Amino acid sequence: QVQLVESGGGLVQAGGSLRLSCAASGRTFSYYSMGWFRQAPGKEREFVATINTSGSSTYYAGSVKGRFTISRDNAKNTGYLQMNSLKPEDTAVYYCAASGAAWTTATMYRNWGQGTQVTVSS
Repeated sequence: QVQLVESGGGLVQAGGSLRLSCAASGRTFSYYSMGWFRQAPGKEREFVATINTSGSSTYYAGSVKGRFTISRDNAKNTGYLQMNSLKPEDTAVYYCAASGAAWTTATMYRNWGQGTQVTVSS
């Protein structure tokens, strides 16, 4: 098992930027692919981005492609989600997750963080 803790959320105006971090502990972080998901009030959890173990391959949801960048630093056991050009519709609780492969489906991830709130004001 790997334990995950997100940080970096907050309140930002539309057009602004935030960088989320996901600190891992427990089993070796570099063994896991990582994903970011988000959940807005009254909505299902949705896929945002995923990255493979080495960081050489990434995949994004269409709604964030070109605005968000997923990355990782295995030496620091930390993953990141750089969010630029934020929109009010990006408002949600953001979760990082770890799995054996870079899935886009939340049910394929067994390890989750507690989430961090991102609020984008118009």
